[in-house]
Order: sequence, then C-alpha cells, then structure tokens
Amino acid sequence: MGERPPEPINPQPVLQDVAERFRRLREQLSRVIIGQERVLDEMLLTLLCGGHGLLEGVPGTAKTLAVRALAMGLSCDAKRIQFTPDIMPSDIVGTNVFNLAKNTFELRTGPIFTDLLLGDEINRAPAKTQSALLEGMAERQVTIDGVRYPLSPVFTVFATQNPVEFEGTYPLPEAQQDRFLLKIKIDYPPEEAERRILQAFDGGRPPDRLVPGTIEPVFTVASLVEAQAALRHVRVERGVMDYVLKIVRSTREHEAILLGAGPRGSIFLLLTSKGRALLQGRDFVTPDDVVATVRPVLAHRITLTADAEIQGTTVDEVLQSILDKIEVPR
Repeated sequence: MGERPPEPINPQPVLQDVAERFRRLREQLSRVIIGQERVLDEMLLTLLCGGHGLLEGVPGTAKTLAVRALAMGLSCDAKRIQFTPDIMPSDIVGTNVFNLAKNTFELRTGPIFTDLLLGDEINRAPAKTQSALLEGMAERQVTIDGVRYPLSPVFTVFATQNPVEFEGTYPLPEAQQDRFLLKIKIDYPPEEAERRILQAFDGGRPPDRLVPGTIEPVFTVASLVEAQAALRHVRVERGVMDYVLKIVRSTREHEAILLGAGPRGSIFLLLTSKGRALLQGRDFVTPDDVVATVRPVLAHRITLTADAEIQGTTVDEVLQSILDKIEVPR
C-alpha cells in the first residue's frame, strides 16, 4: 500500500494571525502618530509586502517619528542615515579598513547592514550617493570591493524626503524611485488632529521623541518573514488580475503621460492589493483593494508630458481618469 498524501494545510489561521498582529501594531502606532491614518496603513502595507517606502512631506509632519515608531514595534535592528550633500557611498555600505595589528584588511560595515533603515532626507544627497542604496534595495545584498555581502532577509528602507521644490534638494533618479514599492505622501494633519497633538505636547509628551516603552514589539524578524510569506495564500481571481493589467497598461497609452509604468508597476500593484486584502482580514482580493493602492504604487512611476504639466494637470488626476474609464470587474 502506498503512503497517504499529506492533508492540505489550512492557511486561514496563519492569515488571521498576521492580520491580528498588524492590527495590534497599527493600534500602538496610532497612539503616537496622530491624524495620519492613511500614512500608517501604507507604511504597514510596505512592511507586509517586503518592499521599501518613500515618505514625502513638508518638514514637521512626523515622517521621521513615524519610522522610529514602526522600528520600536519590531523586535529587530534599526539604524538611521542623515543624508547631507557631502555624504559618500562608503558612508552607507561600509568599506575595508587596514588593520595594522593584524596586517590585513577588515570590513567596517555601514548602516545598511540592518533590518530597518531610516534614510532621513534622502533627496539632500547627490544622485551617486542615493544610488548606493539601489543594490541593497533591489537584491538585499551589497558589493564592497568586488565581494558581495547579504543583507537581512527583512531589510526594509523607509526614506523621507521634502518636496523637490524646496531649496537644497536633488530629485531622486528614476531607477531608484522605481525601487520604492510605495510613495507615501504625508499631508498636514486635520485641525482636530493637530489640536490633539498640541494637547499631548502640553501634557508633557515630546513632539519628536519616543519615550521608551511607548510601543511594545509585535514582530520578530522570523515572524515578519512568516507574515510576508503568508501573502501567497491570498487569492486573486482572473478578472481582478486583468483589472490590474488594464490599469497599468493604460498609463502607457494616456495622452497626458510621457512615460508609463513598467511591468514592475503591474507586479507591485498586484502585490499591494493582496497585502491590503490580508490587512483587512481577507484571503481574496477585491477591486477596491486595487483602487486603494493605485496612487501610492503608480504615481512615482509615471511622467507627465510637458503640455500636461503646463496646464496644471496632476498625476493623481490622470490616474483617476484612467480608473474612471476602466470597467470594474464584478
């Protein structure tokens, strides 16, 4: 008699556990980051999908604080880089240093050797230094003097930047922008939320620092890897997958778009749609999941024509016009 085939594993308990862990993490983060619910959702989505996030907003909108709070919710190593115009690539990845006592070269690793990397004001560094992150973000490895070194399996970059119109900033190269899973725009908080921020400050809470113990760790590196792997159990129907494809391909045909999103845009839109479904406790993707992730996934992957920019057309308006023209699957 042959052996009985193994019974199929039920993924539901795993998915429910992941959704519950992220719910607890979000709840803790919202106590510290007030009035930025969408930002928190998109940061957690970035983390679950194993991507990297680019946070853009004017100074003083809690970009750095949000990343620090997230790091506190993860039982993992976190480091920070303050980008400046004179920072060098070796300041990020590290370099080999000659040890006189041992008469040999030793690797002095840079801050990129971590689990969660906060890159503060990334667009204050020139392009050569910005691109030093590219290999690590794309392949989770870096090359130093011809030798490749692996990075953490959950290596995640959250980079902050001020809008490029501000003095002393450099636009990110297109290749590096494309490596960011989401571009997370941070707006000014609503009036009531800003009032709560003032009340918290008046009550003794530091405006830009986290008191130790404010946020309890919810994930370890191992549990985060398992959570990211659970995405494979989220189902995508053929109609929803075609919906993703039509949206991305439409960006290459729109009259107001000079350069549309590439295949990586399609992959990331599908991936984040699955991530959003999981965060909401579902094992299947709906068209609403796709629509909710279109802007943060595609906005930084398309370039408008000169005429569209002169007319004041925005990327968000173009993406909305694309969504309005495509039939939503049922």
